[in-house]
Amino acid sequence: MSGTSEGPAPAADLDRSAVTESDFESALSGARERRTEPPTYRSVFTAAPLAMAVVDPDGTVVSANDTLGELLGTTPQALLGCAAADLVDLAADTRAWRAYREVLSGRQSRLRCTRRLKRPDGQLLWAQVTVAPLAGDAPGLLLSVADISARHELQARLRHLQMHDPVTRLPNRALFFERLTTALEPESYEGGTGRIGLCYLDLDGFKAVNDTLGHRVGDRLLAAVAERLTHCAEESSRSRVGTPLVARLGGDEFALLVEDSTGTDQLADLAESALTALREPVDIAGRLLSVTASVGVVERHAAGTTPTALMQAADTTLYWAKADGKARWTLFDPERNAHRMTRQALASTLRPAIERGEFALEYQPLVGMEDGRLRGVEALIRWNHPQFGVLAPNRFIALAEEDGSIVPLGRWVLRTACEQARSWQLAHPDEEPIFVSVNVAVRQVWDSDLVADVARTLAETGLAPELLQLELTESAVMGSAGRPLQALQALSDMGVQIAIDDFGTGYSNLAYLSRLPVSVLKLDGSFVRGFQYEGRAAERDAADAEAASASPADEVIVEAMVQLAHRLGLSVTAECVETSDQARRLRRIGCDTGQGWLYSRPVSPDRISELLDAPGGPETGVQAGVGKP
Repeated sequence: MSGTSEGPAPAADLDRSAVTESDFESALSGARERRTEPPTYRSVFTAAPLAMAVVDPDGTVVSANDTLGELLGTTPQALLGCAAADLVDLAADTRAWRAYREVLSGRQSRLRCTRRLKRPDGQLLWAQVTVAPLAGDAPGLLLSVADISARHELQARLRHLQMHDPVTRLPNRALFFERLTTALEPESYEGGTGRIGLCYLDLDGFKAVNDTLGHRVGDRLLAAVAERLTHCAEESSRSRVGTPLVARLGGDEFALLVEDSTGTDQLADLAESALTALREPVDIAGRLLSVTASVGVVERHAAGTTPTALMQAADTTLYWAKADGKARWTLFDPERNAHRMTRQALASTLRPAIERGEFALEYQPLVGMEDGRLRGVEALIRWNHPQFGVLAPNRFIALAEEDGSIVPLGRWVLRTACEQARSWQLAHPDEEPIFVSVNVAVRQVWDSDLVADVARTLAETGLAPELLQLELTESAVMGSAGRPLQALQALSDMGVQIAIDDFGTGYSNLAYLSRLPVSVLKLDGSFVRGFQYEGRAAERDAADAEAASASPADEVIVEAMVQLAHRLGLSVTAECVETSDQARRLRRIGCDTGQGWLYSRPVSPDRISELLDAPGGPETGVQAGVGKP
């Protein structure tokens, strides 16, 4: 007999549908006494419904009953002298064979395992094999074999139902992860390419189908998608060994698992073919439905990869495909993922960082274009992160706005900046006080009582309202209505200056601007960088090359905006002033104040104090280049 094994099974797994425990024990007892007891016991052994054989200490069958012969497709006499292990193919399974030898030697009390046997007529059957020593001093063993084919078939059918999706009939999430785990075991990928690939697919807008047409139509659409993905997998296997596993992971998510993948090109081709197949409308009850999908593609060495890591990478890449516009596939990018991980790490530590005092402010001078005098400073936040070093606001402000921590962070910036401005004022009573400009996120206006926060901060620090300027981006201010507009108006009535930052990059609606309580426009630095330089190209240095190639219309646009702003009673600040030529042109245009590296980079409060303490006043300090790069 030939067969396959499922390994030794625990003693409690005896097939009671084939034979009860008492039947086996009775037969075992009868066999133990067979050589010395009356013929009655021998007849019981021979006619027992349980297939049995007595095996001598060498493993040879010395007696077999009719049931065993019938089960194995032969006669009991033909089994005599045969090796018991060969009859049930124990040697083909290492664990079963080792356990059998232990029972033969008396070091183990019992062996029970499941074997798949093949009869001489070709019929296959699943058998539960039990081997136990005879009682007392009687040498040898009792071998019993129970046909469990019916039970095994039932278990297989139940497992299939358990491991497959009833809607699409594809392998489900449980079976997918079982296959994935097996594929990542060394014995699975050794000898092949040693690589594994995954296409993680999600239908775009499938929820709308369920919501508008009902779940029955949605299920039929899922079944159609499953059929097309299966066809793609089968087509891809024609030129390569092995067919990708197609599974439904739940909802509208599908996966195509490629074992022994050959590289990213193979996975990219598979993803592209899947998207192409899904673009064709699906006919469901005479209704043509169009569906698209987004696919995250991951392909890597199997060694060192875990199912969790592979799925996390696929899920992240699928998110990128969605974010990039949907109806596309995106390949996993380790660098992009590292950025995402860093972003998550920053987001999770933002609020604790505020409590730990990891933030600091630097200040960049705002200089009068006519006289070069220091008029004010813009407060710019920095995060002294213990792991990533000093971080500029573009690394974390968007995260703070997303999770709401911008509100407590904004309060801290406001108070710190006002305290510092008041400190400078008290330290230089004979100088005209400088104002401080603080950036405000639109979420601060919505999620907090900004007016009350400002009023309380000014009262507690003693800073005059006119020495505080609040900057909001153009997109946040333009179109403001309701609470934001009321807050801006209340702040303006209080005496606080309101500035629009990065003006010229958004709506640029000057007509609407006239109805807002705004006093300052800060021109976006892209306009200033676009100024053309005078003189021959040969005289321009490398820093001028970018500006030299810009459109001459930038200067005309800036001049027009400055003139219109002045007619509306607004002052204008130019950002990113980096050269004296730019400053001269802005001064000629009529720009009121300038900000940029020509005057100073953002510096610590002590450096601003040096500007104020410079001989001849802050104008001399700016001209001396305190804080210049």
